[in-house]
Amino acid sequence: MEPAERAERTERAERDAERRRRRAQFLRELAEARALRDRVQPRRAKAARLRRAMRMRTFRW
Repeated sequence: MEPAERAERTERAERDAERRRRRAQFLRELAEARALRDRVQPRRAKAARLRRAMRMRTFRW
C-alpha cells in the first residue's frame, strides 16, 4: 500500500470517528432535552406517550 493511500485511509477513519462522536453527542443532548421537556410539561409528555403507544399498537408489520 502506498503512503498516500494509507494517509487517505487514516484521514477518512478519523473523519468517520469524529462524525460518530458528534452524532453521539447530539443524540445525548437530544435525549436530555426530551427528558427535561417531559419533566417540565408532564401533561404534554403523557399525551405524547399515549399517542406513541397507540401508533405502535396500530402499526402493521
